[in-house]
Amino acid sequence: MPYVMVKIPPTPTPTPAPGGAVRSVPTSADVARLAGVSRATVSYVLNNTGAVRISDPTRRRVREAAKELGYVPHAAARSLRAGHSRMVLMPAPDFPVGPLYSRFITDLQVALGRLDYTVVQYGTVGAHDDEAARAWAELRPVAVLVPGSGLGPRGVEVLKRSGARAVVTLGPDTVEGAHALLMDHDVVGHSAGAHLFDRGRRRVGVVLPREAGLETFSGPRLSGVREALRGSDATVTPLPLALDEDDAARLADRWRDLGLDGVFTYNDEYAMVLLRALQDVGVRVPEDTAVVGADNLMLGRLLRPRLSTVHLELPSGRELADWVDRAVRDPSAPPEAHKVLGATVIHRESS
Repeated sequence: MPYVMVKIPPTPTPTPAPGGAVRSVPTSADVARLAGVSRATVSYVLNNTGAVRISDPTRRRVREAAKELGYVPHAAARSLRAGHSRMVLMPAPDFPVGPLYSRFITDLQVALGRLDYTVVQYGTVGAHDDEAARAWAELRPVAVLVPGSGLGPRGVEVLKRSGARAVVTLGPDTVEGAHALLMDHDVVGHSAGAHLFDRGRRRVGVVLPREAGLETFSGPRLSGVREALRGSDATVTPLPLALDEDDAARLADRWRDLGLDGVFTYNDEYAMVLLRALQDVGVRVPEDTAVVGADNLMLGRLLRPRLSTVHLELPSGRELADWVDRAVRDPSAPPEAHKVLGATVIHRESS
């Protein structure tokens, strides 16, 4: 393993501490002395190098010494030795995220951390495509995972020229030059529409959130419902709705005029708001209108009636982390696209 020799003073460098006291900054040499091993061994252990066989007792001794001294490896020095960083940059999404997406991202971050990547979330409000990509490239990440549709081919090229070995998009479309984890939300709407049709519903409403940024998901879900009902005698009515009690009440007041006997509410949160508003005006669920949400939130099981929902099937964080790691280790491989979203309806009392 190539590395750069750095001259280390025999004792830790004193630095001022809060309050004017002086404390020393621990170095890898200090860890090596305390653990009774070489600095190379310290480097191999703390950088999780798998190419060198080191016994478990030695690994424990090094980690315990590092913990006792408060030592952590220097990211910049490690990047210099490896020729690239171990930072995976995850720009903050430009759309409101729900519990399911947050859990998915958290699992992926944890799994990448176990592979010795440092995951950094980065916010670029108002920046798009190559403008955002230049901001991300300044941090010299080894990989970038971009949610939504905020990156184009020029941005991918900017990132690769700055040293990113893998650029991965998470969304409904592919981007030239980037790997893609395809989240095709048509399948969510299709599952909900087919379920409502099978339950005998022929006048189906589909909630379209008014909140900015969610059209990336709501549009394909609406298309999925339409596809499920294509060629039948069923009709589809788009229903703009904010996640707001007053807006839901206004929609509920018009419900009987709309004549809908089923509704797919985009997700469970919108279902909860609309379900309460419908009950307030005397619309019976499911007798008058069947309601189906999505995301399978626990709160949906506590409603009365219990909420039918579309369960979104995502791969584990470990599977995706392994895939990202392979892309980093083989940057010359052609971009790949993988569908990572499936859907299954969980039938409960509301439909």
